[in-house]
Amino acid sequence: MIEIEEELLESVLDGAIHEINDNGAKLISITRKIDAIDPLYFFVNAKQLAKDRTFWSSTAEQFYIVGIGKAFTISTDSNRFQKTERLWKDLLDEAIIHNPFQTPGTGLLALGGMSFDPGIRKSSLWEKFNHSLFVIPEYMLTVNKAGYFLTVNVRADAETNANQLAGIIRRNEEVLMKPRPVLSDGPSIKWQEEIAPRDWMDTVKLATETIEQNEADKIVLARELRVKLDGMVDIAAVLNNLIKTQSNSYVFAFEQDGHCFVGATPERLAKIEDTHVLSTCLAGTAPRGKTASEDKRIGENLLHDEKNRSEHEFVVSMIKHGMDQYCTDIEIPDHPVIYPLKNLQHLYTPITATLKDGYSIFDIIGKLHPTPALGGVPRHKSLEFIREHEQLDRGWYGAPIGWLDSNGNGEFAVAIRSGLIQGDEASLFAGCGVVRDSDPLAEYEETAIKFTPMLSVLGG
Repeated sequence: MIEIEEELLESVLDGAIHEINDNGAKLISITRKIDAIDPLYFFVNAKQLAKDRTFWSSTAEQFYIVGIGKAFTISTDSNRFQKTERLWKDLLDEAIIHNPFQTPGTGLLALGGMSFDPGIRKSSLWEKFNHSLFVIPEYMLTVNKAGYFLTVNVRADAETNANQLAGIIRRNEEVLMKPRPVLSDGPSIKWQEEIAPRDWMDTVKLATETIEQNEADKIVLARELRVKLDGMVDIAAVLNNLIKTQSNSYVFAFEQDGHCFVGATPERLAKIEDTHVLSTCLAGTAPRGKTASEDKRIGENLLHDEKNRSEHEFVVSMIKHGMDQYCTDIEIPDHPVIYPLKNLQHLYTPITATLKDGYSIFDIIGKLHPTPALGGVPRHKSLEFIREHEQLDRGWYGAPIGWLDSNGNGEFAVAIRSGLIQGDEASLFAGCGVVRDSDPLAEYEETAIKFTPMLSVLGG
């Protein structure tokens, strides 16, 4: 199935090993073009290798990255954006990369994410997920417009036997490339428990009082829904359901030692391809209608709703301000449009720009996170309120997740519409923007709607 000759794999490995001196091991990255395989099959087959898996898909663009295992890990707790970028650059300087294709998402690539706020004490719920954690997979499938690509990342030193290493790689690839594994339907929900809903609504009321005292303009509050299932969750089944039901979204899964953060978020934080930058504002939410006419009416009301338009403009203004330092040629449409999803519809504004020399995607996401859609306005005041009053460790919920490759391409989304799965249980997360005239019950009902995408794929 793999187009490259087996002898060429050994030849590339042998040549890379000969570049290594006696100073220690180096990371070798080899990318090859392969025949088509369903990304979910690749993900399911990896279960036989007993390695953590990572999944990323931009469903609208038919773009997939599936990572298996960990050839290298980048992890930091403080100064996350700067330290992660420095460690990534150090790795690139040392790595031996064989990638003749140079298409986005191939070659040496890191997948991962960050916590919403490292200033919040980490709870046991998120013990498996560091404040910043990026993985370079051992085996990685990339599907994009140019085709299907398999990247192998291995650590080797000057004494490594290229033939033996190639044999191990080939055996693992045979497992990963097996056709048509069985995709299960997954378990169903036995019960669900909202975590302190009345206390949460009291916090919403407190937030409105804080805003009335002119201490903030907007504060975003999140809450948790705990779910118990009648069996162990099959992550592949969840991903399959998300891909089928959540078009125009990023579908993702990050496994860590038996826990998995999974979801389908429609909210892009930033994408860089060559020097072209794209960010999007997705703020302002309403349900879908049961009929076409009702759906259109709800959408029109959303477009003219003062609270939602105000919330949307907060985010558009912040993104433009955040990109000014690092970009030129910033272009923003005059008005938002409706962005439809299966269960919800949002106000949507795309923002394009050109990246200045000397800057990277870490500069962009470091400046934009957290957006007013997940934190509030002004940022420092809203974060102070969240830290003091929100009874939740958000972990990776609402934070940047995504990927970056050795050619300067990358894409990060905001991890909403998501849940943390732990065996036969899951914590789901949803939030809403509180402003001066917010009604606690209405905000509670809005978050209930936002739980729907994850509940539906878990059998709810």
